[in-house]
Amino acid sequence: MFDKVKSDLITAMKEKDKFRLDVIRMLKSAIQNETIAQKKDLSDDEVLGVIKREVKKRNSSIEEYTKYNKMEMVESLKKEVAILSEYLPEELSDEALEKIIDEVIAEVNATSMKEMGMVIKAVGAKVGASADMSKVSKMVKEKLS
Repeated sequence: MFDKVKSDLITAMKEKDKFRLDVIRMLKSAIQNETIAQKKDLSDDEVLGVIKREVKKRNSSIEEYTKYNKMEMVESLKKEVAILSEYLPEELSDEALEKIIDEVIAEVNATSMKEMGMVIKAVGAKVGASADMSKVSKMVKEKLS
C-alpha cells in the first residue's frame, strides 16, 4: 500500500498536479510518522488506518468550516478526501454491515449493552477497513438496546 502511495506521488510530480501532489505528500508524511512512532514497517491494514484517520480529520474540519461558512476551505477539503478515499477499500453497504453485526451478535450471544464492546471488536476484526467503525458502533447500539 505504501508503495502505491509512493508511485502515485511520482505520477503526480510528472503530471505537475500540484494539489494532488500536496495531498499525497501529506499522506506519505503521515504514514512515515506512524512508521517512526511504531518503530517498524506498517502493514497494509495499518496504512489503511492512517489513511482513514486522515480522512476523518478532514471530515471533521469540513463540518467546522461549514459552520463558519468557509466554503472555499470546505471545497478544498472535499477534494482532499476524494483523493485519500481512492486508497480506501469500498465501504460495505448498510445491509451487508447489518448482516455481519447480526451474525456476530449471534456468535457471541450478546444480549445487553454490556457486551457492546465485545461485539464491536469482533465486527471490526471481520470487516477490517471496509466499514466506518462509528457507524458500526451506532448500529450495534441500536441492536443491543
